[in-house]
Amino acid sequence: MTAAILIVEDEKIIAKGIEKRLKGLGYTVAGMASTGDEAIERANTLRPDMILMDINLGGGVDGIEAASRIRLQFDIPVVFLTAFSDDATIQRAKLTEPFGFILKPYEDKDLQTAVEIGLYKHKMERRVRENEQWLAATLSSIGDGVIATDEHGCVRFMNTLAERLTGWRLADAVNRDVRDIFQIVDEKTRQPVDNPTIGAIQNGVPTELAPGTLLLDRGGSERPIDDSAAPIRGLNGKVTGAVLVFRDITERRRLEEHLRQAQKMEAIGRLAGGIAHDFNNIITIITGFCEFLLADRNTVTERQQFVGYIHDAANRAAGLTQQIMAFSRKQLLVPSVLNLNTIIRDMGAMVRRLIGENIEFVTVLAPDLGSVKADPTQIGQVFLNLATNARDAMPTGGRLLVVTSTVDLGEPITRDHPDVEPGRYALLSITDTGKGMPEEVLEHLFEPFFTTKRIGHGTGLGLATVYGIVKQSRGHLEVTSRIGEGSVFRIYLPVVDEPTTPSHAELPSGVRGNETILLVEDEEMVRQMTKIMLQQTGYTVLEAANGLEALAVAEEYPDPIHLLMTDLMMPNLSGREVADRLGASGRVERVLFMSGYTEDVIVHQDVASADAEFLHKPFSLNALAAKVREVLDRR
Repeated sequence: MTAAILIVEDEKIIAKGIEKRLKGLGYTVAGMASTGDEAIERANTLRPDMILMDINLGGGVDGIEAASRIRLQFDIPVVFLTAFSDDATIQRAKLTEPFGFILKPYEDKDLQTAVEIGLYKHKMERRVRENEQWLAATLSSIGDGVIATDEHGCVRFMNTLAERLTGWRLADAVNRDVRDIFQIVDEKTRQPVDNPTIGAIQNGVPTELAPGTLLLDRGGSERPIDDSAAPIRGLNGKVTGAVLVFRDITERRRLEEHLRQAQKMEAIGRLAGGIAHDFNNIITIITGFCEFLLADRNTVTERQQFVGYIHDAANRAAGLTQQIMAFSRKQLLVPSVLNLNTIIRDMGAMVRRLIGENIEFVTVLAPDLGSVKADPTQIGQVFLNLATNARDAMPTGGRLLVVTSTVDLGEPITRDHPDVEPGRYALLSITDTGKGMPEEVLEHLFEPFFTTKRIGHGTGLGLATVYGIVKQSRGHLEVTSRIGEGSVFRIYLPVVDEPTTPSHAELPSGVRGNETILLVEDEEMVRQMTKIMLQQTGYTVLEAANGLEALAVAEEYPDPIHLLMTDLMMPNLSGREVADRLGASGRVERVLFMSGYTEDVIVHQDVASADAEFLHKPFSLNALAAKVREVLDRR
């Protein structure tokens, strides 16, 4: 498509000559005008691609004034035709920003060159304006404040959100030092903080803002922010400025605190089933041995032994209750000098209930572990969160290993991690044998709200909380993981040479049979009590503390085993797996499951099927005897 050109020339003969030349060069002549006013009118109605404008027009508005109005109103490029080349005329014409000059007389080649250059220049200017408008619209629409500076740190651009957060309008901020516009102080000390924009310009590398920074706006209001600055480089690689991207994190902080509390309550909720199981075991022990005592068929020695069992179970219940209350109480976070071994021992029972009996829990605690200064509640939350993650990584069971030791961190690790000071550290290592994590997950592991769990099964703040607590305690955190092999979390907390802070509260520390029954129960006291119950009702009892031991006992026993009575949730092999294996081998004729877990767990384990018999803990001697007899007599 050829360009349409408007000719503005007060000499008709010259105008006709220009028209002939343009047509000969392949252009279209949109029309002609002989005055400045007529040129403006024709530009509006014809909207040509270019105007060839004589500077000197007879009477009225001259070519320069007409070109200025046309540029402002219609954005049409103008190339001047003139026989005058004096400086005054040229300087006046340049104010209209023309797209070229053609001095009369001229050749066709000169005319074509001026037209093509003018058209190309106008096309490029329009593209630049469109890109600038697009960029400005994009920067104004994003959810972060953006400030761009020159190489001296003076403001060149601010988007709408940056204006709102700083209280400065772009028109007032342009060419002012960014430190006047973006005033930041430390949240605790209230002292000014180094502006990351200046750091990015001086060092030529991206610079992040220190955590706990407040932005003071023009009116004196303050808000917590998170930001980073990056240098802007020209084509030659030289730093020509910096761009600062920042955001108000007031709402994020509120949500994090809310979700942190929600996560704690979620963890307590998940503990409820395990706690019920633990209490049901305790109640089973107490009620069972109480029934022995009430029957008054035992020797004095046996009665004393039974009373001792009841006493121990009651103490366990009291200790468990106090642990739950201590964990769930909302307390002020006060750092104290503590030993990580104490935290692990105090929370051990709770973690065992949390991870379930199908996961083996092992601790190897260094007796000479150095003390650290941290909030015990926070460290307990770290331990609980990591144990929860490990449990989720081992849905079919596995091994959770917790190890403590004292290590020295020297130059190699501090060189790669400038925030870590060299010295002695207490190391808490938590290893699982779960599914492991790929590199792309490890890269985002500690980002807030990042989660690989499906919706409704995780807030995405657990590991972010762990990271924050460790950093607030001046510690260091490392993670290694391999798909199919599991993960290792290593927490380093600096050792302090101070006495351990004393704790304000110490946790207190009628039918019979003659068949053979294989009893499988990992809780020793429950197993012993149930064994005595069965023996006193006439049965021969084989016992096993876990699934693997049960398989071995069944293999070695030469006579028939009439009933397998097994706890549902156990480490290594679950009760269902034991029943399936022994049933497939023909070693057992009947199966009776027992558990203190809630019904939804039982259904999840496929035990609530029509052919499964189940005895819920706690159970009495009569209930046990009746249920066993019922299962054995079933045809």
